[in-house]
Amino acid sequence: MILNELLSTVKPLAVVGQTDIDITGVNIDSRRIKEGHLFVAQQGTQVDGHKFIPKAIELGARAILCENMPKVKESGVTYVQVESTEDAVGKVATLFYGNPSKKLKLVGVTGTNGKTTIATLLYNMFRKFGYRCGLLSTVCNYIEDEAIPADHTTPDPIELNYLLHRMVEAGCQYAFMECSSHAIAQKRIGGLEFVGGIFTNLTRDHLDYHKTFENYRNAKKAFFDGLPKTAFAITNADDKNGMVMVQNTRAVVKTYSTRAMADFKAKILECHFGGMYLEIDGREVGVQFIGKFNVSNLLAVYGTAVMLGEKPENILLVMSTLKSVSGRLDPIQSSDGYTAIVDYAHTPDALENVLKAIHEVLDGKGHVITVCGAGGNRDKGKRPLMAQEAVKQSDKVIITSDNPRFEDPQDIINDMLAGLDAQQMKKVVSIVDRKEAIRTACLMAQKGDVILVAGKGHEDYQEIKGIKHHFDDKEVLREIMNVEK
Repeated sequence: MILNELLSTVKPLAVVGQTDIDITGVNIDSRRIKEGHLFVAQQGTQVDGHKFIPKAIELGARAILCENMPKVKESGVTYVQVESTEDAVGKVATLFYGNPSKKLKLVGVTGTNGKTTIATLLYNMFRKFGYRCGLLSTVCNYIEDEAIPADHTTPDPIELNYLLHRMVEAGCQYAFMECSSHAIAQKRIGGLEFVGGIFTNLTRDHLDYHKTFENYRNAKKAFFDGLPKTAFAITNADDKNGMVMVQNTRAVVKTYSTRAMADFKAKILECHFGGMYLEIDGREVGVQFIGKFNVSNLLAVYGTAVMLGEKPENILLVMSTLKSVSGRLDPIQSSDGYTAIVDYAHTPDALENVLKAIHEVLDGKGHVITVCGAGGNRDKGKRPLMAQEAVKQSDKVIITSDNPRFEDPQDIINDMLAGLDAQQMKKVVSIVDRKEAIRTACLMAQKGDVILVAGKGHEDYQEIKGIKHHFDDKEVLREIMNVEK
């Protein structure tokens, strides 16, 4: 594509060199640059991409998009200065890949919890309806049956447009994607066109990045502010920020609720570890999920499918066949009569929701043993809150290591324990080794009890000092419980 065309949606402050040159690729990672590429130098949160301009040119970059013009300019290379490369890169990538989001129906899901479940269920549902679909999620990206490993909840703008472009080439009619607060704030979804957006809920998370809850909330809200009037915005009326999210959107607003008046409503008729019987908009349906928060997730899926033109009776029929997402309330039954549940819950609110779901099924007929930790180099303020939530709804709590990253696991555990008083500490033991913590929980469990192993869910690694070591909670549990996959 000609550089002039790529720059048609951005406003250059200065241009040095020719713009009628052919660009063969766009990249923000200098290591991936090839002959004829455009290198976009971004002021990253960790590293300034401007430092890698010489390397990009050495590898064959023919043009540079930057915020700060280099003092030394190479001949034969075009330099384009813009106010914000973060703002420009999504627009440039969208054009380079032929505006793929315009060629399929793209639905975005944002909120603290539930994004993966909702996006994945929509992907599975619409494939069962007979459509070709794509999925962009925390667990894995999919182009129909092709699995593409996911490194981030939302890829960078170039990777994102490339994946959407491949979906279009594969004949996909729909794409469902998670939109993280980081991705919205960093404009990774800039230039994309959505037919719909879903808001799940908002609780404390990622304050290490956003600094304040208001900044975090506003990042989520910006997604809905940017929706066109031709799109729909489905919001959770049970969340106190639900209507805040859509107060400035141009999209058609719809609500869902398990408690109040809303466009899409549901209530639980019956609940057990195998699933629930629900009433959704006056129709009964059996589903293979548990927990009130999953009722909200299913309502969001139902409402989205309705807004995309599917018939309610067909939606509920397919919904009854859907299974939970890997690592989300994922049960393993022991031969000794207790149940272990693996869940990704890594925020106080998510932990509260999962434990409530377990108690709804147990109904006082068994004990709950919770194994949990907190991630290193992330929001430290939620650590004592996680411990408090675990103790509040568990009979025994084992505080252990999660992904310590570059922190000492014991320091993280100490931060969690600092939120507990002497009485609460009577319920708690701490074991740094995660496998030993899980083994101890299994030794404690009696017939009818439930072990919750929280925090990592679908993850099959433990990140320590920058290295990802293989570790899968489900795998460990099956080994200890002697249960085949």
